[in-house]
Parts: sequence; structure tokens; C-alpha cells
Amino acid sequence: MVHRVERALAFTEPLCPDNLFGHLVATAVPGVEEWHDGAYRRTLALPGGPGVVALRPADGHVGATLTLTDPADADAAARLARRILDLDADPGTIDATLRADPVLSALVDEAPGRRVPGSPDADEFAVRAVLGQQVSTAAARTHAGRLVRGHGTPLPDGFAGPGSSLTHLFPGAPALTAVDPDELGMPRTRKRTLLTLVRALADGEVVLDPADVPGSRSALAGLPGIGPWTVDSVAMRALGDPDAFLPSDLGIRVAAGRLGLPARDRDLVARAEPWRPYRAYATQYLWAALDHAVNTMPG
Repeated sequence: MVHRVERALAFTEPLCPDNLFGHLVATAVPGVEEWHDGAYRRTLALPGGPGVVALRPADGHVGATLTLTDPADADAAARLARRILDLDADPGTIDATLRADPVLSALVDEAPGRRVPGSPDADEFAVRAVLGQQVSTAAARTHAGRLVRGHGTPLPDGFAGPGSSLTHLFPGAPALTAVDPDELGMPRTRKRTLLTLVRALADGEVVLDPADVPGSRSALAGLPGIGPWTVDSVAMRALGDPDAFLPSDLGIRVAAGRLGLPARDRDLVARAEPWRPYRAYATQYLWAALDHAVNTMPG
């Protein structure tokens, strides 16, 4: 039996939905995430069985439709939805800090309340971050979609509702240890990195815990093939680190050039000191200087 629960998710104003929903949809993994019927929808692995959350921006709140195997999972699903949309952030404090920098002030004033698009599962996002190393958004989605079809848990027939493209839960690390390297259409070094990561996650050698960001960062950085970009991407998007920063990110480099910020990573890191402890949010404003789908509210 399928249970549907409606929730209104509150947040502190202001909230700019463009980069939230735009980023989630632009990077959506086929079968796991979609934009459908005016909502961002994704599958969730919940204690009582599979779930689907549908999130729609509304006046003063975000409307959440929770499709659940077990209605007792409603609170857990709502908490994950809040994490995905970073609804517990304090935009007044964050924007005041960033607005003090003359380079960022116009970006903040144009669209205040930008949040950091999150992930309901840190292990999932770590896998996706490795898949996204040095490739386009479209290529990363393609790689992830293949893993989902080959190793994800299928949803029960009709669970996601009519017209939905949602078909699977994202595969956990134990399932991904069965991946055959030959099925991965990527360079040999990245295959090795991915398989090393999923084995470390499955064995408990690496534990990604939002309650222990320093420990999680250290464990992840200790794996071969995992560099600063991957560590900070996971910290920003999956561990809730508000100060994670991506100076080597191509989008950040392009935005920095357009805004007259330093080009070299170490110089940009030094220039970003006044943005602490909210460099993850500064990253969202820097990306906003680009013409990219991640900044556009889906139609």
C-alpha cells in the first residue's frame, strides 16, 4: 500500500529558489530524480521502505508531497527534504557577511537568500562527485544513470505515480562493490578511484557523517584519487559544511575572471577569507554570475 502525506516546509526568508531547483534538476540522475508536474521529485531510501519526495516552491514555504511505503517515515522524509533544500540556513546572517564584500554585494542584492543544494545521502553524493570529476554535467548524469539501472533497487510498479520517470533508489555502496570495471565508461584511474571509494564506504573504512565534518573530510581525503575538489564538493553538498570552497572548480574560475577576482587557486583562497565561514554560499553567488542551467528555475 502507498501512503501520501502533505507537508508545508517552513524556512527563514528570503529564499531564492532558482539555484536550488535549477541545480538539482540540471544534475538530476535519471531514474532517481526528475522535474515533473511543477516539482523536483526524487526517490529516498527510508527505514520502512522506498519513498518519493516532491518539492514545490510556494509563498512562504515549500510544499512537500511524501509518497511512502510506511507512513511512520513521514518525519524522516521531511528532514531529508529540508536537507536537500538547505531550509534551515540563516540567510540574514549569511547574506550580511557576503554583502560586505563589494564584489559579491551586487550578486547578493540581485537574488538574496541563495541556499546550497544538498543531498539526502552522503555516500550517494560522494559516488556522484567521483563520477563528475573532470567531465560535463551531462556525462556525469549518464554515468550515474547506468549505475542506477544496473545496481539500484527498483521501485514497486506504479509507486512514483502516473507520468513519472522515477524507477529506482540510488544504489548503496555495498551494491556498487559488485560493479564490473568494464561497465564503467571512464578512464582507468577514475574507475579505480570509484571502486576504491565504494569498497571503503561499504567496509566502514570511510564514514561520511554530517555530525563529524572534519573526520569525514580526513577519511575521504585519505583515499587515492580523491582530491580537494571532491572533498569540498562532498563537504558542501552532502555534509552541510557552510565554509566548503571550490577554488579549482571550472565554473568558479570563469566567474572569478568575470568579476575581477584572482585567477590562481591560492590567491583566490586568500581573497575569499572575508567570506568565512560562509564560502559555500559565496560559491552559489559566484556560480550565479554564469549563464548556466544550474541557475535557472525549471520551466
